[in-house]
Amino acid sequence: MELRTLRYFVAVAEELHFGRAAARLHMSQPPLSRAVKQLEADVGAVLLVRSAAGVALTPAGSALLDEARALLEQADQARVRVASAAGATAITVGILADSADPDATRLADAYRRRHPGVEVRVRDTDLTDPTCGLRAGLVDVALTRGPFDDAGLTVHRLREDPVGAVLRADDPLARRDHLRLADLADRRWFRFPDGTDPVWQAYWHGGEPREGPVVRGVQECLQAVLWNGTVGLMPLGHRPPGDLTVVPLTDLAPNPVVVAWKDAGPLVRSFAELATAAYQTTGGRRTS
Repeated sequence: MELRTLRYFVAVAEELHFGRAAARLHMSQPPLSRAVKQLEADVGAVLLVRSAAGVALTPAGSALLDEARALLEQADQARVRVASAAGATAITVGILADSADPDATRLADAYRRRHPGVEVRVRDTDLTDPTCGLRAGLVDVALTRGPFDDAGLTVHRLREDPVGAVLRADDPLARRDHLRLADLADRRWFRFPDGTDPVWQAYWHGGEPREGPVVRGVQECLQAVLWNGTVGLMPLGHRPPGDLTVVPLTDLAPNPVVVAWKDAGPLVRSFAELATAAYQTTGGRRTS
């Protein structure tokens, strides 16, 4: 069994879908299917049951999944140790705000414990690039928010945060317990510069074209609300200044916190694994 084939199998076993696994691996589906069939021939057991309902693991497949994950982790750790012995190793992490997020703090602590010899370089990014420089090759992995155009990227969802409308505290709508997007239809919103990822813009603009001041960072968003009385969106877990408030929106999907990468080296794979564990401890959704 080759490590590459085991990675293919793990991707299919985790996604339970050959198409999604192929996209995650940046390959087409036919060679992925052939690789899994060859693996089944090598181990002499059926690992996956394919049906109209989808893909399911057999008992043999479940057993191999546990072993494969352990083997791949050992291989990644070996690569990291060899790289460390050959010279200083580093990983560049792009972060979109949320620097005080307790889940991110837990992830940082776990990564330092596992990779004490690895230098972690952090690139803080404004709201105009949700991939935090990933597409431009400025970072190895991004800890960010979605949704955005994920073509060519691997994106794993870590948590979902309910979202609300940011308003001045003296705004008549600020007295409401909750709002719908229709309640804000005639208001000016803060918006992002032209050229910003359209999927990202559509979400934070509530799915509609908006008029209002152009902003690039979180503080600019808040100041636009404070000075101009404009409207914007914010995860409910964030606390705006005292002159502003956030009212929950009932008809907007929760906002995903994600880890994303383009090239999955051992340090990046370890980061994604630890991120999944760190964020799972909160149950996957933050409500306040």
